[in-house]
Amino acid sequence: MSEHVHDIQREIRGYIIVGVSLLALTIVTVTVSYLHLNLTGAIIVALFVATVKGSLVACYFMHLISEKKLIYIILIFTVFFFAGMMSLTLFSSHNNIRGTQMLHSTSQTTGRVHH
Repeated sequence: MSEHVHDIQREIRGYIIVGVSLLALTIVTVTVSYLHLNLTGAIIVALFVATVKGSLVACYFMHLISEKKLIYIILIFTVFFFAGMMSLTLFSSHNNIRGTQMLHSTSQTTGRVHH
């Protein structure tokens, strides 16, 4: 019975450490916003901190740290396809289909009469 209690106390201690780490990383995020970094530096730092925080949440609170290999393979495919879909969206935003015109504002259509 004492083994079971010891395991629970160890898990609770781990959750507290992860919670304090998330709180510290949130403070780091807020502190970095006051450093007035250039845009590229700010994005890199923000994405790094967000990746670490997301990894902590996924590993400990979602219990992915103790999962089998299949879960990691699915996770890798998910990240790969997410990145692919985001890049397709970014790369296709400047491509227009032949014969079409992208309207950037509503002021271009004023004065035209459509029947």
